[in-house]
Amino acid sequence: MESSELESDILRRVRALLRELDGHHPSCQSDRGMLRWTLHKKIDQNPSTSCVLVRILVKELERAERGDLRHYIIPLMHTLMYTLIQAPCIPDELCARVYDFCKRLLTLPKPFCTIGLDYASRVQVERTAPGTLYQRMVISEQSLPSAPFPYQEKIFIFADPELLPEVICNALVTDTEAAQVSQSPQGCMSCVVTHALQAALGDTCDIHGLRARLQALPPGDVEHWFQQVVVAVEGTGSEGGSDRGQHTARLERIYHGLLGSSPAGNAPREGLQGTPLPNPSISFHLWTEDEQLWKELVLFLRPLSQSCEPDCLGQDMDPLEMQDMLMDCGCCEQSRFSVLSTDSGIERDLPAQEEPCAADPERSRLHRKGGIKKKLSPLESVALLQAGSAVPGGKPAGNLPRRAGMPPEPAAPLQRLHTARVVLLGDDRILGRLAQAFHSLRKREARRVFLTPRLNLQLYHIPVLPGQPHAAADHAGPEELCEVARYLGRADPWYESNINTLCHMIPKLATMPPSPSRALVTDLFLTDVIAYYARMGTQPVCFQVHSVKVLFQDPTQDPAEDVFLTELLTQVQDSPSHRELSTTKKKSTLDGPGINLTVTYRKVVLSDRQKELALSLRSTGLLMKAIPGEEAEDLGCLSVTITEIIRINNLAGRSFSAVANKFKTRNIKIRSPEQRPFTVRLDKDSRRTYRDVIGLEVSPCLEPSYCLQKTRTMKFSPHETEDVGLVKYLPKSLLLPINTFAGVMQ
Repeated sequence: MESSELESDILRRVRALLRELDGHHPSCQSDRGMLRWTLHKKIDQNPSTSCVLVRILVKELERAERGDLRHYIIPLMHTLMYTLIQAPCIPDELCARVYDFCKRLLTLPKPFCTIGLDYASRVQVERTAPGTLYQRMVISEQSLPSAPFPYQEKIFIFADPELLPEVICNALVTDTEAAQVSQSPQGCMSCVVTHALQAALGDTCDIHGLRARLQALPPGDVEHWFQQVVVAVEGTGSEGGSDRGQHTARLERIYHGLLGSSPAGNAPREGLQGTPLPNPSISFHLWTEDEQLWKELVLFLRPLSQSCEPDCLGQDMDPLEMQDMLMDCGCCEQSRFSVLSTDSGIERDLPAQEEPCAADPERSRLHRKGGIKKKLSPLESVALLQAGSAVPGGKPAGNLPRRAGMPPEPAAPLQRLHTARVVLLGDDRILGRLAQAFHSLRKREARRVFLTPRLNLQLYHIPVLPGQPHAAADHAGPEELCEVARYLGRADPWYESNINTLCHMIPKLATMPPSPSRALVTDLFLTDVIAYYARMGTQPVCFQVHSVKVLFQDPTQDPAEDVFLTELLTQVQDSPSHRELSTTKKKSTLDGPGINLTVTYRKVVLSDRQKELALSLRSTGLLMKAIPGEEAEDLGCLSVTITEIIRINNLAGRSFSAVANKFKTRNIKIRSPEQRPFTVRLDKDSRRTYRDVIGLEVSPCLEPSYCLQKTRTMKFSPHETEDVGLVKYLPKSLLLPINTFAGVMQ
């Protein structure tokens, strides 16, 4: 294909992407959601056209900027950056145009300025040391050993086997496992070496000879050259005075040492050859246990082969924390034994040392003093509390006791070297389980910080609906089961185009009969889309988690406390006791269907002032929705709809009509003065149904670390009503962040 025809074909594909963002879907519905994938796959087949695509994307971005078509900017930026990472070599003048455009995004509101700043810093690094972005992505996703860049990432896919049919779960397990089988650490290291050398040397690099040489080397030698390349590339980025010429010279020396004495200029001119980007590390999990998410995150930080070795847990964990982690996650199956201590606690009973000062200086610093607990300074307290509140900051590592007068050693702050990207497959019901697990994790972190300062947790959602209604759906329609995904699609058009289209596509692909075409589509498409979403979806949309306190008809039964994310539904319970059956029929005949309720709530007004309202009515049920129907509505409000029964007296007799009573609130209390029971169902999940309920209280769920510090503050200031001290610096509400490509566009 000639260059002009090739450029026009790529431009046509890019324009088709933009038309889909405007709502003009392709005539062939099977192509919907696959335009981005087919564009990148075409570039993978002909990597030399990467520069053509980058140039076209820059022109379209400049055209969108002039025409104030802001909804084009973020999708084009993500497509551009994904191409830039995988491109074999991009001229510096083209990278400079991309960098200048990213800087102009800083004048726009969020999320444009946030994405512009992130991508501007990445492009600047790539200009100085070409191949850095590709290298860092492969190292972190494959957990390759690298001292200059010690970061690790992993994608966890969670699906509820009770909500998705077995055929879908089995197909997803097969596809994710097949994506990992063809990869090896040595192969990924070879990809890093090949891409870095070609990015620096351009078309003078003998790519075929380089690949043949790496394949012939033993694994130890491949790792040696991989480490050489990583040190050279990361060294260029860390040195402020280094330029692109010095970087090229370093890698050219590595290239000569790897291939021999043949100069790079003597390589056959075959054009640029692409290096495929390996699939990220993906694990598929059937969510069967409540604490399964927390356990998998702990095992990601401390692998099973290391968890039973105390030395491998690092110096940043105290013994109690280590013991609790091992026992809770079940890493070690050994029993816990009681040990009789022979230490009297008296200093003179310590065994004498031969040379206390020269033999072991670390041991000589051990010195018993009075058991006085050191009071943390305000700054240390704030740092510790922020670590428990998912705010950047960490818990300082514990130090050994020191003699009086010795200067304290500076504690190295913990770094978040691990990133867990948790992808939830399913509908709103699995997101309700996620809200429960997230609340449980935050409570655990408030009591003892472990994951927060060490792990960067990113949450993603891919809507999947079974082809046939499932038993747990409770007669809810498909649209009602994916309210969160529909809201994210309205807020982010790129999410709607690439992710929401998988809602019905995954079940179709899973139920296709086995064939070579099916294997080609599923192995390439599904894995690539999940990897693309996890790599480029970095902007969170935060949903308010609501807490509910349930009061039961039985006075001996303790109230239940739970959380929900999307909705709460109450209905009149249809099973009264035999003793009350005749009385209930008589009263329902006189008063109509339903039960009497008293509702107390705080009405949401435009001035944001609290307005307490109370009403008594007869109702057959009510529905609280936390996901707004429109993008402009507040995510922190509850839309309450009460089905009120109105009695009408006329000449024909007494009749009843149902009226929908709607209002918005953040806090609401409901009671049944007659002790008539009703049922409560959370997040559209029949498994989370409470029966024999006579009252409930709903309010925004508070961050557990805020509640813990608030309780401590109230002990010293019991009459203080407002937040004082450290409490006012902590996040108050518990928000569930779900990543999209743009967040909420303004």
